[in-house]
Formats: sequence, C-alpha cells, structure tokens
Amino acid sequence: MGGYLRALRDIGVETYDSYVTDGHSEYFGADGQRLVGPAFHETFAIAETCDKEQFLQYMQRVEQGGVGYVEMSKAMADHGVEKWTFDTQRLTITYFDSAGTVLLGENVD
Repeated sequence: MGGYLRALRDIGVETYDSYVTDGHSEYFGADGQRLVGPAFHETFAIAETCDKEQFLQYMQRVEQGGVGYVEMSKAMADHGVEKWTFDTQRLTITYFDSAGTVLLGENVD
C-alpha cells in the first residue's frame, strides 16, 4: 500500500477520500485541485451510530486477508464508517464515522 500512495504522491495527489456508501473516491492535490471518481458498487446505507470496538474487530479480520472490497465496504457501512482518507505525504489511512470522529488511524508504509 505504501508504494501505491507514493505513486499517487508522485503525480500530485496529496490526499484522497474513499466513501463507503458507493465506493467513489475524491482525490485532492495542490492548489485546490480535485478529481472525483465514479461509484464502484451499489449504494450502502451508513449506520447512524458506530460501535468502534466491533469495527476494530472487523478490521483485524480484513488485515488477515480474504475479504473483498465490496464485502468490506458493506460491513463498514453496517459498522457506521462513512469514509477512509489516505494521506500520501504521511503514508497513513484514517477511518471516520459520519460525525467525523476518527475510528482508526494506521501507517501504511
């Protein structure tokens, strides 16, 4: 994942948000540049509340492998995750709920 973020940084992407509801991403560069990608999957409703502990347990399963992107997105929606943000400068990924609360932050180098 670190290599992917470095490659994005090399072409000018500073951060990008991936939205759980439909899988679309928004890429941000210097000077307010913004590119919005298309939806990637069907629309999932985001749970109004997030059980952080259940989300963290689910993420342990994801890290072990064998979970596809759409399956992961559906489970995140059910757990109340709105989006995750990649920072290409810091090489981090941060998961947020709908209120903007940080649920998990990880280094991906």
